[in-house]
Amino acid sequence: MGWLSMRLASMDGHASPKQYLDAQFTYERSATEEAPPHGYRVLESACPGNRVYYAALQAYDDNGPGAVTAIVCLVRWNPKADDGFAFSYKDMSESMGPNEADCPLRILDRLTPTRDPNALDWRRRCFATIRRRSRALPDGALIRFPEPIAFSDNTQHELMRVMRSGKQIVLTRSDGTGRYRVSGLLDRKFEIVRERKIMPTIFT
Repeated sequence: MGWLSMRLASMDGHASPKQYLDAQFTYERSATEEAPPHGYRVLESACPGNRVYYAALQAYDDNGPGAVTAIVCLVRWNPKADDGFAFSYKDMSESMGPNEADCPLRILDRLTPTRDPNALDWRRRCFATIRRRSRALPDGALIRFPEPIAFSDNTQHELMRVMRSGKQIVLTRSDGTGRYRVSGLLDRKFEIVRERKIMPTIFT
């Protein structure tokens, strides 16, 4: 499916992409001669940065609740767009194997088991992202990247030290000099280097 674009007036009064998509994916169909009443409801959703929408979507019919699967929507949100088209989205199911794999754990925990290989791969990548971003990175830790990173001061560093200030993380050279910021640090591959601690000599 391609992109669907709309003006703010077409969002049915919803103030954000998340609100609009929650409503869009929650609906019920009346019974017909071909099918019993059925529908879908959003159990949990998120749209971090108004860039990608993730939702746990549950199917139901007159037999009760059914499977819970994931929906992913690419989002473009610009309320001040010159052409008036403030909101666009492109939806896909987890069985389509979306490239975006930043789904929050609270949504993944809602999903029911599946055997679909694309969905299983997508879920695996999402859990890998969560594990990667939850890595402990203590103040003073020495980390090594797979290859040197180039910085604007014309230096390149493979071995760097962590300096934390609250939630902010700044990197320095391994000797503690310099100050560097690395975008998407926790999404990058690196290893924490174990440093040998030299015990002080105590004379008695």
